[in-house]
Amino acid sequence: MSPKPFKVLLTADFFDDQGQPQFQDIGLSEFAKHSHINHAPLAEHLPEISADQLGDAQAAFVLSPKVTPNTLANPDNLLVISRFGVGYDTVDVDACTNSDVVLLITTGAVDRSVAEATVGWMIALTHHFRTKDQLVRTGQWNQRAEYNGCELRNRTLGIVGLGGIGATVVRLLGGFGMCPPIAHDPFCDPAVAEGLGVRLVELDELLETADFVSIHCPLTDGTRNLIGAEQLALMKSGAYLLNTARGGIVNEDALFAALQNRAIAGAALDCFVDEPVTTPHRFGELDNTLLAPHSIAWTDELFRDIGTMACRGMVDLSLGKIPSGVVNKGVFEKETFREKWYRLTGIKPELPT
Repeated sequence: MSPKPFKVLLTADFFDDQGQPQFQDIGLSEFAKHSHINHAPLAEHLPEISADQLGDAQAAFVLSPKVTPNTLANPDNLLVISRFGVGYDTVDVDACTNSDVVLLITTGAVDRSVAEATVGWMIALTHHFRTKDQLVRTGQWNQRAEYNGCELRNRTLGIVGLGGIGATVVRLLGGFGMCPPIAHDPFCDPAVAEGLGVRLVELDELLETADFVSIHCPLTDGTRNLIGAEQLALMKSGAYLLNTARGGIVNEDALFAALQNRAIAGAALDCFVDEPVTTPHRFGELDNTLLAPHSIAWTDELFRDIGTMACRGMVDLSLGKIPSGVVNKGVFEKETFREKWYRLTGIKPELPT
């Protein structure tokens, strides 16, 4: 049986003000292989997708806008929300499940790029790349002796969240002669950690021991303000904190104070509590920070890999197949969802085993 037409809408932030693609490749060629799928951009970029914007579409491919219960007010024709990336703190998961809508993320597609960025930042912080660049630009050559750096050799990495990204960081750092890494992750299989040569520890021990604290966990109610003033006070004065995960995991007031007072050596931050940052951020006043606009890991390869995986997931659903990267797996157990899936695709869907 041929699948029914399947309409995918892309949020407008994939495109510039002239409606041209902002990124080289986001996997749309996957759709070209299937004549029943058509795709189009939303006409307007809103911080929160409205139900009216989605209309009769079966899928929404989402870069940055939020997905709320209001987004899903009219879900009869909507089958899937596909988030471009692995974070889904901007999506109301329960609302998706209650509306018989699958939420997809691109598990694994971001691992290499975020890990490379993390390692690059570790080296940039310890070798004072930013400061030394400014010495030359401002003619302060003779001050170079004040900024001797340090190597990664014989230092300890502490990972908060030993998922795919954290594991890739460990593998990439294998040739730097560092001490055995440690990690805090209450959900990590000890056998996985052992296979990576990582010792699992409590958060306090990690903060007290690590020379680099690198955050790779999701933002949830359990991780919000996970690292505040009390936790930062446990860190070594020569230690660095890196956050490529989500703003809100680290308390920004506490971190700013610790950096300003030189209680820790420095930080590299790719994410902030309030995004986008459209006016100068207070962390920019500090000379011991590296900052990026939640894009430190953005590469052509990253966008290609995320996009390809996301688009394949939507294609699979349109063909009655269970895709990878499902967040709300329980939705497949709902009879109302199964009926909707069949109605929208015209194909008897696979059932989870």
